[in-house]
Amino acid sequence: MILLTNYEGRSGVPRTVELLKNKTNAIYSIIEGIKLVEENPEIHTVGANSLPNLLGQLELDSAVMDGNTRRSGAVGAIKGFKHPIEIAYHIMTDIEHEILVGAGAERFAEEIGAEKYVNETEYTKTSWEEFLNDHLTYEQKEKFPHIRLLDIKDKPNDPEHLFDTTVYLAQDYSGRIATATSTAGWPWKYPGRLGDSPIIGAGSYADSRYGACACTHTGEMTIRAGTARSVVLYLKMGLSLADAVYESVMDLAELKTGFINAVTVHAIDNKGNYKVIALNPQKEIKYIVWHPDLKEPQVKNAEIMRT
Repeated sequence: MILLTNYEGRSGVPRTVELLKNKTNAIYSIIEGIKLVEENPEIHTVGANSLPNLLGQLELDSAVMDGNTRRSGAVGAIKGFKHPIEIAYHIMTDIEHEILVGAGAERFAEEIGAEKYVNETEYTKTSWEEFLNDHLTYEQKEKFPHIRLLDIKDKPNDPEHLFDTTVYLAQDYSGRIATATSTAGWPWKYPGRLGDSPIIGAGSYADSRYGACACTHTGEMTIRAGTARSVVLYLKMGLSLADAVYESVMDLAELKTGFINAVTVHAIDNKGNYKVIALNPQKEIKYIVWHPDLKEPQVKNAEIMRT
């Protein structure tokens, strides 16, 4: 058994570890952990109380994948629901689709009885208003929101360096491997933007025969490189976990445009090994790991690769 998550997912770790110890399957265990992150007001990149898009709306993305069947469920750009991870799970189990977005995802969520929620908080509103005040001209402020949003789109950085996804990777007592992701996405993103979190093969991928991978930071880069799937394919080709992750990071490093700094690749294999590598981060990147040989989950620093 093993659990690997980035530091953003810390609030859900005790619950997931408890479930894995009690022989709960990996999918349910990581979903229950991520739900606690989604409702944690101290986390500003996932769920409620996060940083919004350019219109001040929280559009949430999430995905789950079962490594036994390779079925997945994902939701993108959904508004007004508390736990997008649960909605993603029901897409996997209740409908013959892999991903739903926007209004269609919201209709599906209503039909399964998902809990509605106002995710925008005073923090969300105040942070957004401060961003607009710093970036809009007087004329744009007078006309907002009836302006050209392309004129105020922001580069991938923000004053609090909040640019992350919550990712969980786990293997349970039976050997089932699963992944789950949840995020509010790029702060001040253009409305409708999807990052890698709901894109299976880019932001996450699980195959119980070999292993799993999930990525954080700028999803545009891992979409272009197909990073999560590539790690698992490298494992299938016979590479060690460390070499599989190194190869995937080098694939990313070959990209010549885009914001690649701090993209972080998290991976496990079917033998209980784990590897986390961050590409050119400006600060330390932390992650959390637990397996039965550890009394408590451990916080560690990702290996850094410079290019």
